[in-house]
Amino acid sequence: MATKDPTKKPAAKAAAPRKAAPASQSAPSANGTARVSVQPVMNQQTHAPAALQKYGTVSQRLPIGLADSVRLDSATMLNQMLADTITLRDLYKKHHWQVVGPTFYQLHLLYDKHYEEQSELVDTIAERIQILGGVAIAMAADVAELTTIPRPPRDREEAPIQVSRLLEAHQIMLKNCHDFAKRADESGDDGTNDLVVSQVMRTNEMQVWFVSEHVVDTPLVRAN
Repeated sequence: MATKDPTKKPAAKAAAPRKAAPASQSAPSANGTARVSVQPVMNQQTHAPAALQKYGTVSQRLPIGLADSVRLDSATMLNQMLADTITLRDLYKKHHWQVVGPTFYQLHLLYDKHYEEQSELVDTIAERIQILGGVAIAMAADVAELTTIPRPPRDREEAPIQVSRLLEAHQIMLKNCHDFAKRADESGDDGTNDLVVSQVMRTNEMQVWFVSEHVVDTPLVRAN
């Protein structure tokens, strides 16, 4: 039987291969400090956890002195107003692109001015919903489902028809303004009442005046 040589050291075990660190994790650099990966973490929506907040609810994040039921009712009203305002805003942009005729220049500029004003209202309304602890709608499909303003055809229409569509949309908006302002006042939500009256209502009333004067049938050159 062969005897072991006491002077001979046992062979070292082969080191296990190191696993590569995921691209999203930090790896040590040559000097031992952490090196941050610049690889974006993609497709996280495919395995998303539960939503931060469900639509149609109000959170407890902001202590603004209003009961949950009041905040929920106001957020629901304002989401309706938001959907209609987005629709009216986009109706102005459609007409801005498609207007033709002798009043092209005036209406082209006026439509775009009103578009910008409605865009400001969109942001203001959405922010008020978030202040109330709600979730503001944002996507076109959600707006299309919620709005009460009739959908226009894709066709290009004459300027008087464009104006008539805009006036109908403004009338819907203003009827809702009166209703929502009253409900907000009765519930004690002064912030929402102020927004509806001093910003949404007044902006829409002013735009109605400017737009409606374009369909008054008056002579251009000689008075009758």
